[in-house]
Amino acid sequence: MNIGMVGLGRMGLNMALRISKAGHKIVAYDPDEEARKNVERECVLAVSSLQELIQELKPPRFIWVMVPSGSITEQTIESLSSGLDSGDVIIDGGNSNYKDSVRRGSYLLESGIGFLDVGTSGGIWGLENGYSIMVGGDKSVFERIEPIFKALAPGEDRGYGLVGPSGSGHFVKMIHNGIEYGLMQAYAEGFELMDAKKEYELDLSQISEIWRHGSVVRSWLLDLTGEALSEDRNLDSVQPYVEDSGEGRWTVQESIELSIPAPVISLALQMRFRSRQNNSFGSKLLAYMRNKFGGHAVRKA
Repeated sequence: MNIGMVGLGRMGLNMALRISKAGHKIVAYDPDEEARKNVERECVLAVSSLQELIQELKPPRFIWVMVPSGSITEQTIESLSSGLDSGDVIIDGGNSNYKDSVRRGSYLLESGIGFLDVGTSGGIWGLENGYSIMVGGDKSVFERIEPIFKALAPGEDRGYGLVGPSGSGHFVKMIHNGIEYGLMQAYAEGFELMDAKKEYELDLSQISEIWRHGSVVRSWLLDLTGEALSEDRNLDSVQPYVEDSGEGRWTVQESIELSIPAPVISLALQMRFRSRQNNSFGSKLLAYMRNKFGGHAVRKA
């Protein structure tokens, strides 16, 4: 198949290379010249504009958009749609809000342009291990693009699938990332508890390695945790500042809209907020309250 790839960041570049290595022809675009050079070094054709990308692809065109969610995705899809023909297809593989994907799928359909919203998981390891692909949209459009999903997935018979109508791919990926928040927080808390038990002098790297084999808490996240601890036991090379890319917030908002409790995910998100407060006013106030009602000591700045 011939497919266009818009966005050559950490995931977009690796996805383009994995698709190309599977024997498909890629035409790639990124506004950053260095990103285009990186993909050209792998013998993938890179162009300097969206218009040139459209011109290089023969109808029906299939264009995968892998750019940051929000206004950039909106602008990219609008620009592409103005130059595409009926029967062409846009695939949004970024972390867009599923409600935006429903809206985009609807207005593109009016022009005869197919649209698939694709939740994509795998991070920077996807080139080597394959990606988990959660697709939302029309089944007939999905089947037209399926060879590309097979190329990206860990295997031709696993790791990808059509999960529902327009919007469902990004909805499922949103929940996936919410679960990810909770898992990461649980590991972080457990290892911090073990680190605090100083009299046992626990080797956290050794413990993570034990847990990786046969334990009910084994996972890829645990594999990565063990790797981090083996490289830097006290994690001195990183600051305790944890970003969130949006999907956790959307998951919590969805739990409120559906009246479905999600306390673990909600608290995991709140803990990410707390990590960014190096001098938390709230924590200071807690200390003062304890001092006022119980005479508990406070640590002076």
